[in-house]
Amino acid sequence: MIFSFEMRDDSVAWDNKRLNQGAPIAMNAASLMVQGTTSDAGKSTLVAAMCRILQRRGVRVAPFKPQNMALNSAVTEDGGEIGRAQALQAYACGLKPHTDFNPVLLKPTTDRQAQVIIQGKVAADLNAKDYHAYKPRAMAAVLDSWQRLTQRYEAVLVEGAGSPAEINLRDRDIANMGFAEAVDCPVILVADIDRGGVFAHLVGTLDLLSPSEQARVKGFVINRFRGDITLLESGLRWLEERTGKPVLGVLPYLHGLFLDAEDAIAGSQELSAQARLKVIAPAYPRVSNHNDLDPLRLHPEVDFQWIGPNQVIPPADLIVLPGSKAVRADLDWLRSQGWDKAIERHLRYGGKVLGICGGFQMLGKQLHDPHGLEGAPGTSAGLGWLNIDTTLEAEKQLRNVRGHLCLPGSALMTGYEIHLGVSQGDDLSRPLVTLEDEGRSDGACSADGQVMGTYCHGLFDQPEALTALLAWAGCAETTQVDFVARREADLNRLADAVEQSLDWQKLDQILQESCNA
Repeated sequence: MIFSFEMRDDSVAWDNKRLNQGAPIAMNAASLMVQGTTSDAGKSTLVAAMCRILQRRGVRVAPFKPQNMALNSAVTEDGGEIGRAQALQAYACGLKPHTDFNPVLLKPTTDRQAQVIIQGKVAADLNAKDYHAYKPRAMAAVLDSWQRLTQRYEAVLVEGAGSPAEINLRDRDIANMGFAEAVDCPVILVADIDRGGVFAHLVGTLDLLSPSEQARVKGFVINRFRGDITLLESGLRWLEERTGKPVLGVLPYLHGLFLDAEDAIAGSQELSAQARLKVIAPAYPRVSNHNDLDPLRLHPEVDFQWIGPNQVIPPADLIVLPGSKAVRADLDWLRSQGWDKAIERHLRYGGKVLGICGGFQMLGKQLHDPHGLEGAPGTSAGLGWLNIDTTLEAEKQLRNVRGHLCLPGSALMTGYEIHLGVSQGDDLSRPLVTLEDEGRSDGACSADGQVMGTYCHGLFDQPEALTALLAWAGCAETTQVDFVARREADLNRLADAVEQSLDWQKLDQILQESCNA
């Protein structure tokens, strides 16, 4: 075992009065929170690695992120949604995703407004000012989920959000030190040396914390180092002498590592000499669940490219329209960028088009949002390539699905649905997927077979489904790529590297002390 402790039998209780008085929330599990000096410093990957390390050593461990802001989400076993990174961390623990792993999820709909999801369900649509007032209610949900996890698991590894030194966000903070102080959780700070200025990031972040928060920080981790470690040692000694806190590890830069992205779109893959199929997708402003396309990006015979704003739209064999959190607004963006004309030209020359979730809705004739669920109420004309109309309804559809593609071979497909829209129209009589458990079908195909769409995320995840879809797009007899196996292998590769790089003797002590506090 990496650490040992006795589970306490005392019950966990909290209430608003106790929280307001600043009393720490009792817990039954060991805990550790990873906070970062910046966004994308490595918090998600470090927590995922540590989850896998503890899981491999027989510890009942769970991930936790009090508050996440992301448009990549996953459907949980209890019928809610959480951030994609917490779903990945759950897999690292050998667990199915659960809403308690990420009790507050913010999904931006505009630059000023976000959908607020509490314990997996939509609670409100709020601007930043109103959400600030809402935070005490969100914190109650955070502590409720925390209570259950610390009673059920031996260890809980927590991921912060952004940076704890963002001064304007410290009041009523539930994502970083505000949470850590409330539950008396130890913290380690991670910084990305690949960005430059790593010592300034660490020292500056620590200096901007309050004395009690500084004391809560137990050490530092430096991420994504490449080169000769001896050249860094003088800096590490200076950092420890300057702060009085240990460097717990220097993690190597791992080339070619694949993990589900929390929100940022991953760069295009390095073009393989084997590439036989060109696939492009628009990176519209509110693109969501873009990790659906990762299997295409990783396939050695696919030249995949995200096309951003004002970029030339190149010729391709397949155009994929991914999901969107603001479909009508992103549809306007597509037209402003010339995608409507590019798709028309693409189809005229025999190309294929596939829409997933919001992209599926865009391919229809009309999109109705009578209640203003994703912006101002109204109706938008779709691209018109599928004979369907879609109406956005208040109740979000959330379900995990399993079925078979309505393509030669009837390949197995597993995934999930997460959408507001309900679609109707003649092309639904030619579905893309038949679902086993639901006794229903999903998606639509055009009469000429060039255009298809579905509400099912994860369409490319299963190797047989990926092969069948590539064959439809014009690339038969491709190498079979197992996306799920690749993710599992890379989780283990990451865990191996982190296990070798961290000072586990010191981490054991931190975990042990958190449990016995």
